[in-house]
Amino acid sequence: MIRTSLPVKKALKPRKCKSCGTSFIPVRSLQAACSVPCALAIAAKQKAQKEARAKRDERKSIREALDKAKTRGAHLKELQAAFNSWIRLRDAGLPCISCGRPASWQGQWDAGHFMSRGSSPALRFDPANVHKQCDPCNVHLSGDLVRYRVNLVKKIGLAEVERLEGPQELKKYTIPEIVEMKTFYRAEVRRLKKEAA
Repeated sequence: MIRTSLPVKKALKPRKCKSCGTSFIPVRSLQAACSVPCALAIAAKQKAQKEARAKRDERKSIREALDKAKTRGAHLKELQAAFNSWIRLRDAGLPCISCGRPASWQGQWDAGHFMSRGSSPALRFDPANVHKQCDPCNVHLSGDLVRYRVNLVKKIGLAEVERLEGPQELKKYTIPEIVEMKTFYRAEVRRLKKEAA
């Protein structure tokens, strides 16, 4: 008759409790807590994390559904807002392109188009066509185009101004192109804000 001995149980190494951080010798190999209250605290934390993850996933799916439901016009509006923010940040230290009002002026700054969006939709998102402009010039003086042109020639050169004034080929942006441009300008806005901080 052969006698077989039962396997000897190895003593587990001390661990750090995932709840309170104290060192303890576990009874079971997967034990993560030193006591029942700590185990309950870990379970509550895991449940809260799971619920937060579920809420985050739900918000993400709602956001994706809303993005799919957006019209081309809604995407263009968002792109225009991102582009205008970028123009204002790009020209932050410069005076008004029309009247020369200093950058320290505390009023509303706009992204003023030299060739308007209505008359030249192809230049709507052309950085050479859009510059920081004070609200009085942009809104009340309809862009103050005579002084805008004089200062624009000084800023970007006569050849570039004549290109803007010349005939333009109409551009019809697709939704993926608009989304790509929107992503680019939003990233640029974040970068410029970070640099300014």
